[in-house]
Amino acid sequence: MTDPASAERPLLPTLRRFLPYLWPKDAPSLRLRIVGAMSLVVLSKLVQVYGAPFALQGAVDGMVKGDRSATTLILALVIGYGAARFGSVLFDNLRNAVFERVGQDATRRLAANVFRHLHQLSLRFHLERRTGAVTKVVERGTKSIDTMLYFLLFNIAPTILELALVVGIFATKFGGWLVTGTLVMVVVYIAFTRWVTDWRAALRTRMNDLDTGAVAHAVDSLLNFETVKYFGAEEREAKRYDAAMAAYAGAAVKSENSLAWLNVGQALITNVMMAFGMALIVLGWSRGEFTAGNVVLVSTLLAQLFRPLDLLGMVYRTIRQGVIDMGSMFDLIDTPSEVTDAPAAPALVVGKGHVRFENVRFGYDADRTILKGIDLDIPAGHTLAVVGPSGAGKSTLARLMYRFYDLTGGRIMIDGQDIAQVTQASLRAAIGIVPQDTVLFNDTIGYNIAYGREGATRAEIEGAARGAAISTFIEGQSDGYDTRVGERGLKLSGGEKQRVAIARTLLKNPPILILDEATSALDSRTEGEIQSTLEDIERGRTTIVIAHRLSTIVHADEIVVLEAGEVVERGTHAQLLRRNGLYAEMWNRQAQERADEDGVLAAE
Repeated sequence: MTDPASAERPLLPTLRRFLPYLWPKDAPSLRLRIVGAMSLVVLSKLVQVYGAPFALQGAVDGMVKGDRSATTLILALVIGYGAARFGSVLFDNLRNAVFERVGQDATRRLAANVFRHLHQLSLRFHLERRTGAVTKVVERGTKSIDTMLYFLLFNIAPTILELALVVGIFATKFGGWLVTGTLVMVVVYIAFTRWVTDWRAALRTRMNDLDTGAVAHAVDSLLNFETVKYFGAEEREAKRYDAAMAAYAGAAVKSENSLAWLNVGQALITNVMMAFGMALIVLGWSRGEFTAGNVVLVSTLLAQLFRPLDLLGMVYRTIRQGVIDMGSMFDLIDTPSEVTDAPAAPALVVGKGHVRFENVRFGYDADRTILKGIDLDIPAGHTLAVVGPSGAGKSTLARLMYRFYDLTGGRIMIDGQDIAQVTQASLRAAIGIVPQDTVLFNDTIGYNIAYGREGATRAEIEGAARGAAISTFIEGQSDGYDTRVGERGLKLSGGEKQRVAIARTLLKNPPILILDEATSALDSRTEGEIQSTLEDIERGRTTIVIAHRLSTIVHADEIVVLEAGEVVERGTHAQLLRRNGLYAEMWNRQAQERADEDGVLAAE
């Protein structure tokens, strides 16, 4: 969300950071478009300042003289006046057409950079930030770049050019008083506009913060739709959202009212200057120094100058707001990634797939250690099962294998290579996971399975689905593999989602496999169908199975029992049962639970 630092961000440093998007080094065609657009800006201003006003002045002076024989010339001047006005509009619209691709390309580049960086940030960042708030910051920031490009090039620069041309005409034809009055008016106008706009910026920032909070709450509430239903909290959520929107509405009213005061002040300054300039010409006319056409010339030039100056207030507000919005987005870009590749890190080379955890220590917070010196050795092609009570650190092992976090101490080795010293992309390419909580993209089943390997063929996707025992379900749908799964896969049951995750991993075909409670969402019958498939795909791969149901890991080459972040037991299933320790206790308790369930089913 927008923070105070963003609102106080200096204008020029932010604009300097933004300029590379305006003048991209690797796009000469876009640079050529910018040059062409600016050339059209200059032509438009020359026609607007020297064409229309002088033609109108000549026509008025000719008519005042009363010489009917000059009617043809006066008509020509009037036609020229109309042609000059049309030419100005024509050049402005050609300028917009030429520049449009530049603005869109700059927006695309910036949005792509932000999106890429967000995916490079650590898991901790995404767990601590609301997705709705982050997307709102990115949306406002990317939208602001096109607007800022347009106003910087086609309002501020042309206004400065027009001011210089008008001042030059006033100096040569009407003397220093009119020049001084015009410059003073411009300085006072800009100072007043900046002062009021900076005051409004604080109101606007507050309004944006409330808007972001309301949107973030709405997204969070809708994503937790089922939870809201479970607790009958629809009215509670509606009241919370209404309160957030009421606070936003109050801030919006204050912001809009402050705009009225700004407009009134700007109108006062410009109209005082208009009256002052015309009064000087009238006084000169009374002394025979100026003509009636000069009054028209001065009023036309000032009116034309006032139009961009009137917009200048809006332009400054827009640019200032753009700096706030882009500042928030640049803050995202500047957020350092917690996990980064080592300098010149090589790619991981997986030969056999031998995995070792050597005295691994880790805690999500400095004052809370999760893993306390874990030593594990998983020979190539072997299966290691990790069991233990909730909170023992089982799933943390999987996150560390993917290097979502860096270790507090120790190291993890794959075929003798420290995973902290190889590229993250190559590490993650070598590992496949079936997570406990499967979240799917809001797309088709086929797309979600194909996500396991880019470029997979339809036959490979269908083969992976058969391997995960979900092909029958998919083929029974009216749209088959084109069936959409809904937001986060909510249209599928837990078991169906988990089977899609298994198929996705089968398609990836990694040398190292992690099964994190891979059958936790499945019923006993489906679990039995899939368990043999999982055992088949484990063969020939180094596999880490994180399990709650001990019946699914009796085949493992070694079972490790974690408790409070430490290894308390290890061995095969038979060895651990003979030891009669924590594992045996967990086994006996689950066996009793299964027996009770079977008894209930038999009674039914």
